[in-house]
Amino acid sequence: MANEKIIKQKQEEVKELAEIIKNSKLVLFTDYRGINVTDVTLLRKTLRQTNSEYKVIKNNITRRALQECGIEGLDEALLGPTAVIIGKEDYLEPAKAIYEFTKKNDFYKIKAGIVDGKVMSAEEIITLAKLPSRETLLSMLAGALLGNISKLAVALDQVRVQKENA
Repeated sequence: MANEKIIKQKQEEVKELAEIIKNSKLVLFTDYRGINVTDVTLLRKTLRQTNSEYKVIKNNITRRALQECGIEGLDEALLGPTAVIIGKEDYLEPAKAIYEFTKKNDFYKIKAGIVDGKVMSAEEIITLAKLPSRETLLSMLAGALLGNISKLAVALDQVRVQKENA
């Protein structure tokens, strides 16, 4: 039978992970089989730049933390070796980083995830990761607005020129 000290320690781990999951924008579950230490270290560094964490947590502890959060539908994602990526502030940049990593490493796979409390499949997360970044979308919007404003300015100037000639 398990030692009470160990049980208490695991219960604390579950509570701590549940709190982290509740307060995170993104929680991704990935299969990390076949990845070497150098690649994982590079991935961790990339994720740190997006204010995210890469952790390997026992599936049983993760499963219990998800139950504590009331999140269901991720049992298949918690089969086999599972790495957990936790995005605290943003969900798009960490998802992009993981997606780019999966393109370079055939063995590394996205299993599923949680985005703002909603369970998502691997396909949905990949679709999300393919979206342009927030900055890119804002610059596209600014470019579109600037183009229309320029056309309006030219049209108004032509109206002024016509009135002066008349």
